[in-house]
Amino acid sequence: MHAARSPSPSAAAVGLLVTLLAATAPAAPDAAPAPDRPHIIVILADDLGWDDVSFHGNDQIPTPNIDALAYHGIILNNHYTLPLCTPSRSALMTGKYPMRTGMQHNVILAPEPWGLPLEERLLPQRLRDLGYATHAVGKWHLGFFRREYTPIFRGFHSHFGYWNGHQDYYSHNVQASFAPFEGYDMRRNMSVATDAVGKYTTRLFTEEAVDRIRRHDARQPLFLYLAHLAVHAANYEVPLQAPAEAVARFAHIADPERRLYAAMVHELDLSVGAVLQALQERGMLQHSTVLFLSDNGAPTRGIHANRGSNWPFKGVKATPWEGGVRTPACIWSASLRAKHRVSNQMLHITDWLPTFYGLAGGNVSSLGRVDGVDVWRALDEAAPSPRREVLINLDDVSAYAALRLGNFKYVNGTSLLGFLDEWHARPEGPADPAYDVGAVLASPAARALRGALAAGAGAGPLDPHVVRVLREAARVQCAGPDPKAPRCRPRKRPCLFDVARDPCEERNLYTPQLGALFETRLAQLRAEAVAPRNKRGDKRADPARWGGVWSPWADGVHE
Repeated sequence: MHAARSPSPSAAAVGLLVTLLAATAPAAPDAAPAPDRPHIIVILADDLGWDDVSFHGNDQIPTPNIDALAYHGIILNNHYTLPLCTPSRSALMTGKYPMRTGMQHNVILAPEPWGLPLEERLLPQRLRDLGYATHAVGKWHLGFFRREYTPIFRGFHSHFGYWNGHQDYYSHNVQASFAPFEGYDMRRNMSVATDAVGKYTTRLFTEEAVDRIRRHDARQPLFLYLAHLAVHAANYEVPLQAPAEAVARFAHIADPERRLYAAMVHELDLSVGAVLQALQERGMLQHSTVLFLSDNGAPTRGIHANRGSNWPFKGVKATPWEGGVRTPACIWSASLRAKHRVSNQMLHITDWLPTFYGLAGGNVSSLGRVDGVDVWRALDEAAPSPRREVLINLDDVSAYAALRLGNFKYVNGTSLLGFLDEWHARPEGPADPAYDVGAVLASPAARALRGALAAGAGAGPLDPHVVRVLREAARVQCAGPDPKAPRCRPRKRPCLFDVARDPCEERNLYTPQLGALFETRLAQLRAEAVAPRNKRGDKRADPARWGGVWSPWADGVHE
């Protein structure tokens, strides 16, 4: 039964539940052969808001599987991405700030002939060189105008998914933004996957990921990149889509759009549980590292708005404010010692390439110049992060720059003329919601993780009290605006915030003296930046020329 419709369980009832769960924990499966390096699983949500996971304190949309992963591992409460899909994905795949690869401005629109530079060696290529089986499921959004830019040519042994930035959840058609083109976009490797029509995208990708795990030879280390469409909006006519039975679970939400969005989040949560369950059933989970994150904040309003919530942060997707770039994230690994905690260590999406490369046995110093840093030891020991700065972005086309140094964040200019520079209230929910700890502890993800623990994968099972303590620690508290502080008008004058004390960016501390350090560092970074690679759309991209399918049109070959 849904948490919002049930009374809060008593402490005694929850305690009894934990006892029963411990007694009925899944037996460890027959031990799979242990690879000499860990399996690495990355689950990337699309446009998921900070407040759209219930481990951050939201009672409106329960996410028991994601929560179970977070509580068993480490909640990464200070994790940054880029403000948009393409820049974030480029940073994850290269370990570099997008301004070094020309990916810093906007996203790759469907008919545009550009992509992540071919000279860049991506994370799957590096892991493949170390003996990993590398499989991608879901969204790409790093270029497809030539086949060499697509996943199969960038280090993945297989790819099932789509090449554009979004699609309809059932037809899998993509309507181009700002161009009158529409076509089908679902591929299995380089072949058009017509058998996907009519099937819900989130479930398709979950089934594919589970199938990949079940068919994998566990003696070989696996890199699985599951990049969901969820919870990105679909095409303009019907932007929010979910199965009817999922929508019915959220009848308590009065706003019909928010209700649909909640159902989309629910399907994403089920996917996380199914993947962990599949890993456990294969005996692979105790040899795995699992990262869950979103590529950027939710677009509460604006282009492709999805009704997600970044509360209590300022801003939304596409903006340099915390709501656009500070995202929900958590990590679990059998080998992590400092589990069951909330981390405020400063992390950036570029850090995962060197971290995973080192974890896989690679020599991090051989990576050359990357902006990511290996944070594994810091996570493992709950030590200070080796990261001291985060370049939020440097986008001279949009005329803004944002940089965090230590606890302080500097913003000069902003995106979209400042129309999205605001705070959005938490969406209204039930009058007296109750967080269902029992549902978290009984979720497929929690059962799978208990099974991994039974196989000797680290610290013991969660206690309900620990869950409540972690959830409270993961909440972001805002001090409120200071009437004496100057108003932040970033298009007229830079702004500066102590985001450790003022995460909601309400107290502008900027003075020319304080800003000088940031401006000096930004000048250094600007001198190292390359020009954005963006190109105008090409009429040859029109799927009508290619049998109604989005194809590598610049190759001149119908796939």
